[in-house]
Amino acid sequence: MTLHIETVGSGPIPLVVLHGWAMHGGVMSPLVEALKDRCTIYVVDLPGHGYSRDCTAALEPGASAAAIAAATPPAIWLGWSMGGLIALTAALDVPQQVLGLAMLCATPKFVRDDTWPYGGDAALVHQLATDLETDYHATLERFIALEAMGSPDPRAEVRHLRTLVYDRGEPDVRVLQEGIRILEDGDRRANLPQLGMPSVWIAGRRDRLVPPKAMQWSAEQCGGTFAEIEHAGHAPFFGHVDALVQALQPLLDQIQERTP
Repeated sequence: MTLHIETVGSGPIPLVVLHGWAMHGGVMSPLVEALKDRCTIYVVDLPGHGYSRDCTAALEPGASAAAIAAATPPAIWLGWSMGGLIALTAALDVPQQVLGLAMLCATPKFVRDDTWPYGGDAALVHQLATDLETDYHATLERFIALEAMGSPDPRAEVRHLRTLVYDRGEPDVRVLQEGIRILEDGDRRANLPQLGMPSVWIAGRRDRLVPPKAMQWSAEQCGGTFAEIEHAGHAPFFGHVDALVQALQPLLDQIQERTP
């Protein structure tokens, strides 16, 4: 089975949208709806997720980026959470396909260590990997709760995410495990100065998974723009879509000026 990519809208700005770990492209629908009049949006279900559940392509960022680049025109790439690492990889590995980069609650290195004070707890990520092998559904529930932390209404956000996560069927456990390894091992910090396209790094001030300081630091390394949505957690497209579109506006304007 091939990668599932849905095309939404008919605006002049091409935009590739990538979801996070264990989710699917449908979770990004509030943002897609807000941008569909201005953009032509390529909403991707990553390998093993959503309608791409039976896709045999690797989730590994380089392989995913290459597969998506082969199926979409040059565009702005917007990646949320783990999807941001894939978007960043595309910007570095196939820059001719990436007109601009939008990192949404996403970081070049997810876990904290002695060299990276702005990461998440490595023990937490390792525990998710261990728990996947014993209680798959409970592990997804736990991760959904982590994503909702910092939200003004975390219970409502948990309910919403829980409904959405299985809306396109259950993700493949194989790629969930692969995704955990990506979160544990991924590190593109050293490559940030090589980014040759405009970028925006958008954080939720209340995000408990990707600290805003990680994104501010990353923007500084590549000459990008940093924006912070004051009351948002890890998923700003729920409840804060207007502020998110406003943060994206300068990048959209810049790329539109260059689009024939």
